[in-house]
Amino acid sequence: MTIQDNFRQRIWQIVAAIPYGKVTTYGEIACLAGSPRAARQVGGVLKRLPPESKLPWHRVINRMGKISLSGDNLARQRQALMAEGIEVTPEGKIVLRRYRWEVTEMTAQELKQKA
Repeated sequence: MTIQDNFRQRIWQIVAAIPYGKVTTYGEIACLAGSPRAARQVGGVLKRLPPESKLPWHRVINRMGKISLSGDNLARQRQALMAEGIEVTPEGKIVLRRYRWEVTEMTAQELKQKA
């Protein structure tokens, strides 16, 4: 398995762990994956998910608390978040203070053990 494959697997594991009704940022996922400067790469991994993927990619937003997508993709992500009870403005803004996934030290350790 290449380093790239390993990083992708880590991203998938972390995204799969985001609880229903919560969101996290690309940067937080990068940190949990052990590459704190790889937020853009996290976005790239999620962008390349197969259409039939069951990963909750829609729970990942940018550090400003906004959906990074536009057009139909923004609407799709917004709908998916709202279906989980997350309030999203028409522009794609989410109140991170309210909906952020607070990763505990225990959760972080569990994620590391799965790597």
